[in-house]
Amino acid sequence: MKILGISAHYHDSAAALLVDGLPVAAVQEERLSRRKNDAAFPIGAIEWCLDQAGLEPEALDAVVFYERPMLKFDRLLTSALRAFPRGRGAFAHAMKNALGEKVWVRGLITAHLGVPARKVLFTEHHQSHAAAAFLTAPTRQAAILTTDGVGEWATLTVGRGERSPQGATSIVLDREIRFPHSLGMLYSTFTAYLGFAVNEGEYKVMGLAAYGRPAMADQVRRLIRPTADGAFTLDLDYFEYQASVARSYSKRFVELFGPPRDSHDPIDLQSPEGRRYADIAASVQLILEERLVEMTRALHRETGLPDLCLGGGVALNGVANARILAESGFERLFVPPAPGDAGCALGAALYADRIHFGNPDRDVPDHPFWGPAIDEGELGRLAGEDGIATEELDGRALIERTADDLAAGRVVGWMQGASELGPRALGHRSILAAPHDVAMRDRLNRDIKYREEFRPFAPVVPIEVAERYFDLSPGAARLARFMSGVFPVRPEWRERLAAVTHVDGTARVQTLDREMDPLLHDLLTAYGRRSGAPVLLNTSFNLAGEPIVNRVVEGYSTFRRSGVDVLVAGRTRIVKRALAQASIRTAEEVA
Repeated sequence: MKILGISAHYHDSAAALLVDGLPVAAVQEERLSRRKNDAAFPIGAIEWCLDQAGLEPEALDAVVFYERPMLKFDRLLTSALRAFPRGRGAFAHAMKNALGEKVWVRGLITAHLGVPARKVLFTEHHQSHAAAAFLTAPTRQAAILTTDGVGEWATLTVGRGERSPQGATSIVLDREIRFPHSLGMLYSTFTAYLGFAVNEGEYKVMGLAAYGRPAMADQVRRLIRPTADGAFTLDLDYFEYQASVARSYSKRFVELFGPPRDSHDPIDLQSPEGRRYADIAASVQLILEERLVEMTRALHRETGLPDLCLGGGVALNGVANARILAESGFERLFVPPAPGDAGCALGAALYADRIHFGNPDRDVPDHPFWGPAIDEGELGRLAGEDGIATEELDGRALIERTADDLAAGRVVGWMQGASELGPRALGHRSILAAPHDVAMRDRLNRDIKYREEFRPFAPVVPIEVAERYFDLSPGAARLARFMSGVFPVRPEWRERLAAVTHVDGTARVQTLDREMDPLLHDLLTAYGRRSGAPVLLNTSFNLAGEPIVNRVVEGYSTFRRSGVDVLVAGRTRIVKRALAQASIRTAEEVA
């Protein structure tokens, strides 16, 4: 069967294509449109997926949308009416927003693709999250927890999944928490209050939290109350997102926590106000962790299963994930590389294949590389037009030359193969650098990424030696496969890995096995021979406010507009003119 999955109209639109139960292509629309977090109907992603497989739309057996639009419209309408007249502005906005293409998705799909309406299917939003987490994980039976801002009505679900090659695969979500009570909305409200963009700045809150103390945890606890059945409710007097499109927190929220930060004001962590922001971030981070740990402990007691699959945007919180692994009782925690809405395109297609059509289960390849591959010759053409010299290097020479660059303190843009699905660069669209000097972290934030100074960077390390450098609890190496957990850097290595060690002594580790990415694994080994530690700083290849680069031309543009010293795309290597001229002068001096 040929099944196309689609996510769209909220954030991170994407498309994914299954052929005979296995992914053949998946990409976020933003990587093609170059609009960060693009929420538009992903016609570019759809066309690319079909072209990749050599298919016309009429060859598709089904097109699956990642949620039920009419059920979502029911939530929008009901919420607006409940808040009336206070929510009349939100009501008008919801009607204008939803009564366009967002409700009439079946017609939109048939119009764009020409497929008959009977081929258009819908999953529920959290079913898509659950399928993306469970059906891609190397486990046959697992508990499932999904949590995000909101889908249709659900904001958190728990259940279990079973996979069988005979076709008896099941995903049963037993219970749910419904809007407006939401861990994702709680965290996003604090994201907005701290002056960061919702659905983008939650990473910043998590990074900022390490600079603070949870001094206001009791105040945050006033906002979220446990219930007798193990769930929670929010005190809605502190929130406005359920009734307003202008602001997510109320006057009472501001009275409790103080004035919000203006997004244009820099955060000075040496000032009382900067420390207050950090303390607030630390407090909401702690409460999020506490609630997730309590709920996953209860889920483990209920199911008795060793494995937990975690999906939804909240699953991007690596600090919380590490605590779940350590304290919930589950032996293994699986988080997919795209646990948010982009991954729902793949989840919706998998759910339709395994559950709706009842097709036999198949093991999904355990990697994130489903997007467009680079054009091997493109960098040479672009650099040649600008008069920049290029080198074409075979595998071993490329590895050794790049390891030399990194050991010399050069920052390398690294583009190989197919792009990653999800928000993290995991070795195919990465910026790589030596991790030893804190000055490298500051340089990357200031001169290359153009972002806040408190933002940390992640290390990548071969899985077979990861425990030498990082304090990984049992099961942590698996969680770190897709940079999904934050773990302590071993004290004896913190000074030597200063650029990837956060202020609290932790790092968001990526453990790499050679099977997933042989070239990067070889580069780590070669760098380790030079430095004594096969660890590199790995961050996404993009500038602040831009999507991760996709094609070589975007990598080349980013290289030209930033402080990246060296760009490698496939076998082609170029360096900045100033660096190349310095190398020529050095060679002449030696001669």
